[in-house]
Amino acid sequence: MKNTLKVGFWELIARIILKNRVAILAVIFILTIFLGLQWKNLSMTYTEANLLPQKHIVNKQYQDFLNKFGEEGNLIVIGFNDKSFFTPKAYAAWNELMTGLKNSTDVELVVSLNDLKKLQKDTIAQKFRLVPLVDQNQTKDVAYLQKTKNELLNNLPFYEGLLFNKQSGSIRSAVYLKKKIVNTAERKIFIVENLVPKIEKFEKTTGIDLKVSGMPYIRTINAENMKGEIGLFICAALFITSLIFFLFFRSALATIISIFILLLSVVWSFGTLGLFNYKITILTAIVPPLIIVIGITNCIFLINKYQQEIKLHNNQAKALQRVISKIGVSTLMTNLTTAAGFATFMITGNDLLFEFGLVTSINVITVYLLTLLMVPIVSSYMAIPKEKHLFHLSKTYLSAVLDWVEYAVRYNRRIIYGIYALLMVFSIIGLTQIKVSGSLIGEMPKTASFFKDILFFEKEFNGVMPMEIMIDTKQKKGVMKLSTMKKMDELQQTISEIPELSKPVSIVNLVKYSKQAYYNGNPEYYELPTSQEQAFILSYAKNASKNTKDNLMKSYVDSTGQYARITTFMKDIGTEEMARVEGKLRKKIDLVFPKERYEVTLTGKALVFQKGTSYLIDNLIESLIFAILLIAGLMAYMFRSVKMILVSVITNILPLCITSGLMGYFGIPLKPSTILVFSIAFGISVDNAIQFMAKYRHDLIENEGKIKKSVFSALRETGISTFYTSVVLVFGFAIFTLSSFSGTIALGGLISCTLLFAMFANLLVLPALVLTFEKKRALQQDTFVSKVE
Repeated sequence: MKNTLKVGFWELIARIILKNRVAILAVIFILTIFLGLQWKNLSMTYTEANLLPQKHIVNKQYQDFLNKFGEEGNLIVIGFNDKSFFTPKAYAAWNELMTGLKNSTDVELVVSLNDLKKLQKDTIAQKFRLVPLVDQNQTKDVAYLQKTKNELLNNLPFYEGLLFNKQSGSIRSAVYLKKKIVNTAERKIFIVENLVPKIEKFEKTTGIDLKVSGMPYIRTINAENMKGEIGLFICAALFITSLIFFLFFRSALATIISIFILLLSVVWSFGTLGLFNYKITILTAIVPPLIIVIGITNCIFLINKYQQEIKLHNNQAKALQRVISKIGVSTLMTNLTTAAGFATFMITGNDLLFEFGLVTSINVITVYLLTLLMVPIVSSYMAIPKEKHLFHLSKTYLSAVLDWVEYAVRYNRRIIYGIYALLMVFSIIGLTQIKVSGSLIGEMPKTASFFKDILFFEKEFNGVMPMEIMIDTKQKKGVMKLSTMKKMDELQQTISEIPELSKPVSIVNLVKYSKQAYYNGNPEYYELPTSQEQAFILSYAKNASKNTKDNLMKSYVDSTGQYARITTFMKDIGTEEMARVEGKLRKKIDLVFPKERYEVTLTGKALVFQKGTSYLIDNLIESLIFAILLIAGLMAYMFRSVKMILVSVITNILPLCITSGLMGYFGIPLKPSTILVFSIAFGISVDNAIQFMAKYRHDLIENEGKIKKSVFSALRETGISTFYTSVVLVFGFAIFTLSSFSGTIALGGLISCTLLFAMFANLLVLPALVLTFEKKRALQQDTFVSKVE
């Protein structure tokens, strides 16, 4: 009775669709217009991916730091290593470049050689004055410029590591953007329309190759690269999936129908983003091509079934009704499992993944509905497929492949299981070699010019990824106490000894420079004052800080004098190395700063990202387990059999294990992009298993419980679609390897690899396991048949 109701329900759906074709097309048209209008809300993201929940302790600490000191990621560095710089022509061009940037309304502060200040003691006013290092009236004199170079490199240790590398002679300037524009579209306008043209003009004038870096610059150029790849992915996905589709079906009209449906799905996917007012991120940017690749598999299942029915009885109306009633239910389940795979990202507690999971899962279901409605409706207005369009159903090579698969499943199950076991052992060995990467720039394109610039700054200035240390002295004006300064200096010495970190900057540097200035600029006195010198030198330093617009150090102590910050920059290192560096710093902090008198917090973008990666790995493993349990639940609903649940799960665990092993062997680390592979691939690869199991269940009823007959009839009917969809999916996801982003390349390559092995598993392992698990019943049936005969 229950089965009758189900069949009747889908037959009713088929009748509704075919009887209301015009109305359904009108609704689709209206929805497409509505979602198309939502494109006006689309824009690129101007902030970095935050992988941690807002309420996570690390996020709270970082937000507390931002509340005290403002946005940290507002620094752009411009550097070079060229001996011809200290010449009148090059210096004049540099002065023009820096002056132009300083006059920009988007720039807060520029620290550069052309207007660099040095401290000079004013004994009358009892303070230090900031006087220019360079006399602009003498910059046409080569000898004067060489003298200035010598003074900078040898007499101003305050700027060493900040503006120059004494060993190599590399020089850089620091451009601090206004904090209010850092996470807005104004940042992009400044960099693309102001900074980049000025840089190019300088390079053209002087022939000096400038290196540019810093988070605002990296994020902007990265976003521009990402924007350019969206169109590339969509076009590549449409081309490759449509080409393969046409080669399989040899029908231009069927291909055009599929392309039209896929184009609608692109409009709907972008429209969904706009409807929710979500920004385009590195994840949501791949939603449209993902939906194209997933959507084409729905077209393959429906059109293949339609053509099979036409070949069987040549009745179009009957064929279309059966397409909806027979394939509609199985494709619904496959799309639900795929959507579930994406929806698991919503439980990670991460906003970025929540948006990606929500939008993708919604669009997986909408593209299913589009194909279920439009393929039968559009086909009903077209002529019945001709014999040439049905030829692929009886192609020799497909029949030969299916014959071989059937023979292997029937007679060589031990060999199949042996190969399965070897692949699992291979995978487990590789799995033990996987490493975790929490690199903030690890996802960025290695071929981009800015990536080469990052390497320059890593080599010359030990990195551009900010790490912050916030020190709470628990009393107002506690920072300026000499005892606090000495503790900070001891910690900074430890930082300087860590090769992965750059020279730290804090109020301590200014106080040291103050003592040097007090002793008439002698670099030998670049150190903290003694207790005897403390009163008069610190009073000079405090006076120098008052009402001074160009004071570089004003952002290193809060307005109450209770909080100080130490800023350093980190090389692009992995999670393990970062954890080691963090451990070394925390050990020193615990030793130097008594917890009852100080509260010291390690934070900064680099550290937050690393913590986010670790958090993400833990949560995505949980989400993958949840996806497996969800799909196991679906199998339990279909079969009410523990054996069939095990069959489905065992079959589709193999591809994930093989992918993990390959990651270990090829040194591909676990990082935000590669972690996504498993949930996505599992949700998609299980689709073919569901198609087979649904057909097997149907045939089991039709064949009055005959297991072998049902297994091989299901294999014959679903085998072609499994082969077609697997090929399309493998090549479809391979288009992401066209990306310049290493994370996207890994995502595409690994999912393609997973789905390739999933094809092997679903064609061979799955039916073999069904026969093995039902071996006793099958033998009983064979014995009964023999007795009857």
